[in-house]
Amino acid sequence: VAPERQVVTRTAVGAHDSGSGPGGGATPGAATTAGSSGSSGSAGSSGSAGPAGPSGAGAGPATTSAAGSAAGTNGHPASGGTVASSCAGGSKQIAGDPYSPPCITFSGGNGGATSPGVTASTITISYRITSDASSFQQQLATIGGATFNFTTADIEQTIRGLEKYFNSHFQFYGRKIHVVFFHGQGSETSELLGEGQQQADADAITAAQQIHAFGALNGTTEPYDDALAQQHVIAFGAPYLSAQWMGQRAPYEWSVATECNDVATTAAEFGTKELTGPAAYAGGSLKGKPRKYAIVAPDNPWYQNCAQAAAKYADSHGEHISDNIQYQLDLSTMSSQAASVVAKLQNDGITTVFCGCDPIFPLYLTSRAAEQNYLPEWTVVGVALTDTDIVGQLFDQREWSHAFGVSYAGPTLPAPDTLGYAAYKEATGQPPPAAEEVNLIYEQMYEMAIGIQMAGPHLTPQSFEAGMRAYPGSVRGARNAQVIIAELGTDRSVFPTAGHAAAWARLTPRTIQSGNTTRPGPHRQGQPAPTAA
Repeated sequence: VAPERQVVTRTAVGAHDSGSGPGGGATPGAATTAGSSGSSGSAGSSGSAGPAGPSGAGAGPATTSAAGSAAGTNGHPASGGTVASSCAGGSKQIAGDPYSPPCITFSGGNGGATSPGVTASTITISYRITSDASSFQQQLATIGGATFNFTTADIEQTIRGLEKYFNSHFQFYGRKIHVVFFHGQGSETSELLGEGQQQADADAITAAQQIHAFGALNGTTEPYDDALAQQHVIAFGAPYLSAQWMGQRAPYEWSVATECNDVATTAAEFGTKELTGPAAYAGGSLKGKPRKYAIVAPDNPWYQNCAQAAAKYADSHGEHISDNIQYQLDLSTMSSQAASVVAKLQNDGITTVFCGCDPIFPLYLTSRAAEQNYLPEWTVVGVALTDTDIVGQLFDQREWSHAFGVSYAGPTLPAPDTLGYAAYKEATGQPPPAAEEVNLIYEQMYEMAIGIQMAGPHLTPQSFEAGMRAYPGSVRGARNAQVIIAELGTDRSVFPTAGHAAAWARLTPRTIQSGNTTRPGPHRQGQPAPTAA
């Protein structure tokens, strides 16, 4: 939301820091943006709906495989290659890029076919084109009455340009990534709504056994990700699943989306520390009333575990969640479900709704709320693109003018100002045909590229995991590359120095103070809250 009033939040030592950014979007890290009646737009950015790290959640393996724990040290590739200072960026692989892995030089053999999908010259990555007639975002737009001006062909061309960029900028040890597109049986819409497992299984078999993919670039649904893990194909893009779910499928699951455990505790922390007074951002008769909270989330067990964790956190910190409302991920009944949910919220006098929702349900939820002139505070928790302009603009804007909350995304930027746009243009000399999507695609591919470079020449799923953990500036045992991307976002211009970036990423040492006693703490705190507008 482009707020009329902005909130800066400082949390207790050892917990998240968060703060609002310049009008219109959240600053990098777990940032909060508050809006009051009369503002409009959507929270977050067109950048990543990204993860956080060990204290704020990038999705990725929560456990360390034997190979992952044995190989790779901080800043060094897991299986060979030499850290050097002879790259275009000096000691960094890419000049001027705050997320760049270290400069690595390599000579000699790379081991050839070290893993399925890997040869001496190629790393095969699959990209599934689902059976949906148009892209998932365009389907959302149809429901929300908007239009997006890109096609599946535009997406493919954009990926090809970024493929060229990463192959020319990263150290892949004599190999190049090659994305293979295929038309799958599955529907992204159905799978995001908890359906279509059989079709997802078939598509994963296609990726593994016909395409012989090392990884899948758009593993963005739970059914497909689970199927890919069973086929031992690395999936990129798991949608806000729990740490337990991710860990059970290590080392095959990675994402730039936040684990829902961290979504839950961060949102609950925000609520217990910032939303304890009257409902100042509600509208109508709810404005100024004592806050009464509700959580709305899908009934899937992996999401409900996280919703219950949020309620437990709130209770333990003196705030009670009055309603924990579950809904079914069933597109055919979402409209009627939304009407029932709004009726319950209204009947129970809920002033503040924490919507841990998929991207579709808020379309119906805000529409039904507007019909009833029910104007609560909509608390964004930073999931499923609900904190981005590309989706938030589709919600009822009278309702969404009362939205604020938490986002793990970087600042909202025009497409030409994003790193993804710049990378595509550098590689091709042309603007990307899918300008609205290029940065989201870039983030996913960047995470993949970091893991491949840091894995070293002997590329396997296990060395990929070890490489991710060896990414510089990491905390031992964390999903390191994801920590960096999660906490910093993808706009390097907001960090004038490396120290600023390190502070945001929680990589600077912290100080723990209790009364008159002060002692050093591990690398976690940092991230100074920005100045309020």
